Amino acid sequence: MYKILQSINSFVWGNGLIFILLCTGLIFTFKLKGIQFRFISVLIKSSKKREHKSNGLSQLKTACLSLGAAMGTGNIVGVASAISIGGAGAVFWMWVSALLGMALVYAENVLSVVYSTDDAKGPMAYLKYGVGSDITAVFFAVMCLGASIGMGGMVQVNSFFDSIEKICPVNRYYSAFIVFCVICFITKGGAKRIGNAAQGLLPLASVLYILSCFVIIFCSREKLPTVFQSIFLEAFDFRAVTGGAAGTALSIGIRRGIFSNEAGLGSSPILHSTAESRSPELQGACAMTEVFIDTIICCTLTAVTILCSAPDYKIDTALHTLLGDKTAVFLAFEMSVFALCTVIGWYYCGETAFKFISKKQKCSSFFIIYSAIISFGAVLSFDTVWVISDIFNGLMIIPNVFALIFLSKDVK
Repeated sequence: MYKILQSINSFVWGNGLIFILLCTGLIFTFKLKGIQFRFISVLIKSSKKREHKSNGLSQLKTACLSLGAAMGTGNIVGVASAISIGGAGAVFWMWVSALLGMALVYAENVLSVVYSTDDAKGPMAYLKYGVGSDITAVFFAVMCLGASIGMGGMVQVNSFFDSIEKICPVNRYYSAFIVFCVICFITKGGAKRIGNAAQGLLPLASVLYILSCFVIIFCSREKLPTVFQSIFLEAFDFRAVTGGAAGTALSIGIRRGIFSNEAGLGSSPILHSTAESRSPELQGACAMTEVFIDTIICCTLTAVTILCSAPDYKIDTALHTLLGDKTAVFLAFEMSVFALCTVIGWYYCGETAFKFISKKQKCSSFFIIYSAIISFGAVLSFDTVWVISDIFNGLMIIPNVFALIFLSKDVK
């Protein structure tokens, strides 16, 4: 079964999809005059404008919800995995995916604000009303629902329990029930309770993690020139083209970059549809800021920390140089917070997709079904969960990027 999934994943994430993503990012970079390189000024300018507001979440809660959904265990486990498979060069291609992704995520959010209605939000809205294709909108919704269960749920739960087992043995079946109860409690409260949870948990965990990485990097600062040299050299090491060394770095870097910041997937505009502000520029600027924080800052810190102090490419080895015996506890705390924020953020994406598919504005039992399914992430094979998640991610991108290109004039 795993080999079949791997074959499907390799087909979906072939060179064609990566080429399309990079090209679309370049198209919007030129059309929007390099908007990602001036995102701070765009954010400041758009936040000062007075615009119509709805009854949604505050911009801060929306940003925490969206950033929390992106800043999952992929920022820790995903980066370590990318380096171990693709080498240091994968980090460079994660940067590329982030910079081009910032233009994509701006376009996504602009179109979402323009086309979203009560019955369709995010890509489902601009696919249905902008492109005029109900079938494509439904296809995206089905893939989004699958991704919310896979990448947004099972992967996070699975990674969290892997870190917990390094502290003490746990019965994963009993633990899965606890996860079910916690997720049920939070998601039952809807977008506002989810936003409150993200705002309360994410900032503290992020600051602690960033400070820890900074300290480790500072203590190994003499290695920084060598680390950055390896990142750039290995990214363009075409001496082993026939063996796929450079191709592996590019492919895994782009995939893990997208897994981390979710630019091009279409999840960001769904989450930003909860905001009280209906300004396309503000939502686009906030989304760009989130991608920058997620990948350019947090993922880079993880990568540099590992490359500076972990010969085995494991983040716990790097953190052990600072925290010693407390490493496992600290990592379990970070993983639990990041995982929980991602799960509850992706719950909203999954619920929105399910409402669109079922054409029901209220789905009173969805939070129970979702919580029950993702709890199985505690007992499933790690490799299988990651491969399934990659497949759904890739299949979400195809209709979303098609819509972005088709509606590029509306974005500009």
